[in-house]
Amino acid sequence: QVQLVEAGGGLVQAGGSLRLSCSAPGGNFYPMGWFRQAPGKEREFVAAVDWSGGIARYGCSVKGRFTISRDNAKNTVYLQMNSLKPEDAAIYYCARSRSVRVGSREIDYDRWGQGTQVTVSS
Repeated sequence: QVQLVEAGGGLVQAGGSLRLSCSAPGGNFYPMGWFRQAPGKEREFVAAVDWSGGIARYGCSVKGRFTISRDNAKNTVYLQMNSLKPEDAAIYYCARSRSVRVGSREIDYDRWGQGTQVTVSS
């Protein structure tokens, strides 16, 4: 059973940066994704990366500000978040794809972490 563990969340001022990490043992051969969920809102796609790290896709609201990457030697996926806005505040979840598809839908993923809280103060 693959267990995903996120880390790196916290409180940051608007305009600041955070880097999230996701420990994903056994996930090296799968695309990995990040989603987020704010209170009262549906879970939203943030970013995903293929197994090699060569192909990435992003949600419209984070494109140009967030960067997803992975280090397969460390079984870790990262989400570098720059120019953070108050609307980026949410619980961020790491997920492993159920196939080779670099998907943007929740149904594309079959393993999820517990999430890490990101708070952005204005």
